[in-house]
Amino acid sequence: MNSDQAQQRAERNLKKEERAQDGRKAMTEYEVQARATCQKTARSKALRLAEEAQVRTDATLFSRT
Repeated sequence: MNSDQAQQRAERNLKKEERAQDGRKAMTEYEVQARATCQKTARSKALRLAEEAQVRTDATLFSRT
């Protein structure tokens, strides 16, 4: 194997590793965004349910008067 072939193989391996690192980074970013979306959704749902419960409570109190 001559030096040109060795250099080409090293460059291919380097590019392959860079692509793998990019893929891992992209997956990590995706997972972080997905987790944030789930947390926001859960918070919104909790707030909506609390508001609905308050409305029902208020309606019950006002209907008794």
